[in-house]
Amino acid sequence: MSMTVFFTAIISSMLINNIVLFRFLGVCPFLGVSKKTESALSMSAAVMFVMVIASIVTYLIYYYVLRPLNIEYISTIAFILVIASLVQLVEMFIKKTSKKLYKSLGIYLPLITTNCAILGVAERNIGSNFAADYGVFQGLLVATTTAFGAALGFGLIMFAFSSIRERLDAANVPPAWKGVPVSLVVAGIMALAFIGLGGIV
Repeated sequence: MSMTVFFTAIISSMLINNIVLFRFLGVCPFLGVSKKTESALSMSAAVMFVMVIASIVTYLIYYYVLRPLNIEYISTIAFILVIASLVQLVEMFIKKTSKKLYKSLGIYLPLITTNCAILGVAERNIGSNFAADYGVFQGLLVATTTAFGAALGFGLIMFAFSSIRERLDAANVPPAWKGVPVSLVVAGIMALAFIGLGGIV
């Protein structure tokens, strides 16, 4: 399997099929934790860790536990349990290392458990049937690369959007447009820009 497969998987999931602006998954933290760049980057790092590890674990559970036992129908429940466990680990780590960051992330940190972007990437990796195309082990590598690309895409959007929102706070925005309205307009323009990348890969 050539490096082109991995490069394509990263670029495709990061830019062309961006999890937030193209798939519209993970919009809750996208709007809720993007007021400040610091909290947006911290949330992105937490989501990246959970997304990549969850994708690896759920892939292995699906192909080595659920499929051999013919119980694929409980995959969503199993995946949510894996994600919830990983989020608890991340939450405990941040609480121990940085109380300030823990407070700034607030309720959005435990909400990573219900972040549909993470579950969406895990489900998409299974639905894309990488195991049939490349074999189970090499399929795991492609699925992990795809998850990493999706996490990078999430982080890129969070950083760009938080930077724009910080500038908008200092800008002379009409009162009716301040806050959420102008943020949604910016998000729409960003989504149009990313949709324009379709067809590159």
